[in-house]
Amino acid sequence: MPRPSPAQLAYGSVTVVCSTLAMLLLSQTRSGGWIVVIVCTALVLGLFVAVTAPTAHANLRRRRAAGTARAAGGSPGLSRAEALPRHTAAPSATPAGMASRR
Repeated sequence: MPRPSPAQLAYGSVTVVCSTLAMLLLSQTRSGGWIVVIVCTALVLGLFVAVTAPTAHANLRRRRAAGTARAAGGSPGLSRAEALPRHTAAPSATPAGMASRR
C-alpha cells in the first residue's frame, strides 16, 4: 500500500478534528460511552476522507493519459467511430412545419 500524501493526511486530520468537535457540541453528551462512539465515528470519517482524497500522482497520470489520447486524434472517452465528425443534412428552404400546410 502506498504511503499517504501530505494533502491526504491534512484532509483526514482536519476532518477528524472538525467532525469530533461538531458532533460533541451538537449532541451535548456527557457520557463516556457516547464520547467513544463519537470519536470512533470521526476517525472512520477521517479515514474515508483521507483515502478518497485525490493524490498528485493520480492527477498527473490522468493528465498524461488525456494528453496522449488527444495527440492520437481522439478523445479518451470515445471510440474511433464516435470521434469522427458526423455530416448533417443541408438546411431546407422551407421552415419547419410549413411543408405540411400545403
